[in-house]
Amino acid sequence: MPKDFTRRELVGVAAAAAAAPSLFDAARASAIQPSRRTNIVYIHSHDSGRYLSPYGYAVPTPRLLGLAREGVLFRQMHCASPSCSASRAAMLTGQSSHSSGMLGLTHRGWDLAHPERHLVHTLGRAGYATVLAGLQHVARDAASIGYSQILPHQSNMVRDVAPGAAAFLRSPAARAQPFFLDIGFEETHRPLHPAVDDPAFILPPAPIPDTPESRRDMAEYHASARALDHGVGLVLDALQAAGLAENTLIISTTDHGLPFPTMKGELRDGGTGVSMIMRGPGAFAGPKVSDALLSQIDLFPTLCEYLGIAPPDWLEGQSYLPVVDGRKAEVNEAIFTELTFHAAYEPKRAVRTQRYKYIRRFDGRRTPVVVNCDGGLTKAQWLKRGWAGYPLVADEAGEELFDLHFDPTEQRNLVALPELAPVLEDMRSRLSEWMRRTQDPLLDGPVAVPPGVRSDPPDPRPAGATRRE
Repeated sequence: MPKDFTRRELVGVAAAAAAAPSLFDAARASAIQPSRRTNIVYIHSHDSGRYLSPYGYAVPTPRLLGLAREGVLFRQMHCASPSCSASRAAMLTGQSSHSSGMLGLTHRGWDLAHPERHLVHTLGRAGYATVLAGLQHVARDAASIGYSQILPHQSNMVRDVAPGAAAFLRSPAARAQPFFLDIGFEETHRPLHPAVDDPAFILPPAPIPDTPESRRDMAEYHASARALDHGVGLVLDALQAAGLAENTLIISTTDHGLPFPTMKGELRDGGTGVSMIMRGPGAFAGPKVSDALLSQIDLFPTLCEYLGIAPPDWLEGQSYLPVVDGRKAEVNEAIFTELTFHAAYEPKRAVRTQRYKYIRRFDGRRTPVVVNCDGGLTKAQWLKRGWAGYPLVADEAGEELFDLHFDPTEQRNLVALPELAPVLEDMRSRLSEWMRRTQDPLLDGPVAVPPGVRSDPPDPRPAGATRRE
């Protein structure tokens, strides 16, 4: 189990965050415009969803809150897939997960169909040094992706990754040419850090019942988020100390929702909703809040427009720079999410608008694929109470339709309501057209497990078995 930070260290971090002046007061005053020499620091966590203090939750992440207050907070950003490798691959190639070839987890054998489409190659051709610090999770061998430098680290935990990233920022290499620094933290993936806060005063996320087990589980998540925030603070402090903050775009995000039942691995917003905070010169100097409907596949084209780089022709997303600079209120009428494999095969696709969500399952199952949920206190409680046999709300055709205005946790399936028949048909049509346009392999039937890929049976293991994905 990873060592947690001490209370004294964490109180110091919080005090420093509260006392520090805004790093971007000068940038806002001078209206610094982005250029091809704007550095990029991409900080990403594991399994955090939006359960961080910038989104109003009582999770101890003061440095992320400070970053949001100086940049742009995106409140309706979604991942392309609620599975670790598939999500990251989609964002970093600007394609749907099935278009990128990452239909499952890389450590189970899946690979990018076109590694040359990874963002680092486009940035490299534009003159950027591309540096990896810590977790990447889109290739079994990080060297195969194409980074110009990979920093050494003993683990992907904050304690091992953040100091190396900070050292790079303080080094002469960070001034030699514009850089893209990819910083990946294992936190907040399970196993979580030991709880520091009293679980009696912690509320589990909305889809999860409030029980002693789920409160303790969430207390451990709080401890992991605290460690994540500490790492973010080390990076921000190094940027400031090196004099690089005013000419650096910071991107802070995560891959998908929390590692709890009905969240990670699910196409409900609890699985697909992700944090996204961006702070940088020009349009990304805040404070700003965006409620535009966005997908992480929109990040790649946004960076191209912001940096003045010609976008590659394979990109499927839309630049949201017009939303950030006030030219448009929305760039997407709808966004799409998917899952094919996680630990087990569970083919499903979804389309979401600002008002409605339509999910279609392609496996004919009537009960959850519980092996696709990470093990933990909450999952153990759910399994003990019969979750494996609990009926899904999807109808016999595998369809679900939710009105997100009146049902934000997506519990009431409205497929059978006659008055919503036009909405249902519209959402079906949108999903079908997207699947055709992106050549989704599900159109040809069930997706086979390729040679060299490991996939578990979809039904639970015997009692006492554990899983970590």
